Amino acid sequence: MKRLLFIVNGHSGKGQIKNKLLEIVDLMIKKEYKVEIHTTQRREDATEIVRERAKDYDLIVCSGGDGTLDEAVTGMMQSGVRVPLGYIPAGSTNDFANSLNIPKDMIRAAQIAVEGVPFSCDVGEFNGDFFIYVAAFGIFTDVSYATSQEMKNVLGHVAYLLEGAKRLPSIKSYYIRVEYDEKVVEGEFLLGMITNSISVGGFKGMTGKNVKLDDGLFEVTLVHKPKNILEWNQIIAGLTNLKDTTEYVDSFRADKIKFYSKETIPWTLDGEYGGDHQEVLIENRHQAIDIMVQTTNEKDA
Repeated sequence: MKRLLFIVNGHSGKGQIKNKLLEIVDLMIKKEYKVEIHTTQRREDATEIVRERAKDYDLIVCSGGDGTLDEAVTGMMQSGVRVPLGYIPAGSTNDFANSLNIPKDMIRAAQIAVEGVPFSCDVGEFNGDFFIYVAAFGIFTDVSYATSQEMKNVLGHVAYLLEGAKRLPSIKSYYIRVEYDEKVVEGEFLLGMITNSISVGGFKGMTGKNVKLDDGLFEVTLVHKPKNILEWNQIIAGLTNLKDTTEYVDSFRADKIKFYSKETIPWTLDGEYGGDHQEVLIENRHQAIDIMVQTTNEKDA
């Protein structure tokens, strides 16, 4: 019998997984898996168990938000083995699930986890750590971990906007030198996003057009510090209208990016605190992990 490790974050979103747990486990058993359930107990718990025990299973399925998926992916990368990973989204935004066309319906997502096909997608390496869909700094980027879980549960991604809006009067920028493909971008930036996703913070399209999750390239967006409210409005309009590089926004694709700043900058990785850094090296680990997705026929249906 095949072995399956089911990692559950029961605190993600509104805790709806608790009402679906029996049905999901029954579905897994009917697919001839011997199921072991592990409920996360603390931060990085999923990372530890995947890193230490991935080799013992034929399939690992995790349920939670983007942070739970990030922990599972990090553990897989650290384990040195390659086991398919299923994902049942249960968070408040579920950006990466949207990118993979994994539905919010937990039972349907569980079916995809055990019946789907593996998709080899890129993983980001960040100063030796890992992220699956976004590394970011600047305004709005720490909102996901500064916003209370209760607020997320009630308001969804609107909570990110409300929390970020409170910070507008005191926007902080950072002087950074960015190097990629023998090119240099330098200046005062208030936001930077290195992404492998079609949405960030619940907002689809902010990462650019024709995004592919397995092409070995990140989409990079760098927003310069505005001098006045008019420039700020133009920045927002450019981001929401999916414009490419403008006077205030630099956009490009790259597989390796270096950041040098005069001060330490707090970063987020997949919406979770990623530490304070003065120098950062981000590299694309091309098609480094297998995530279960719908078959082509299911996507077209």
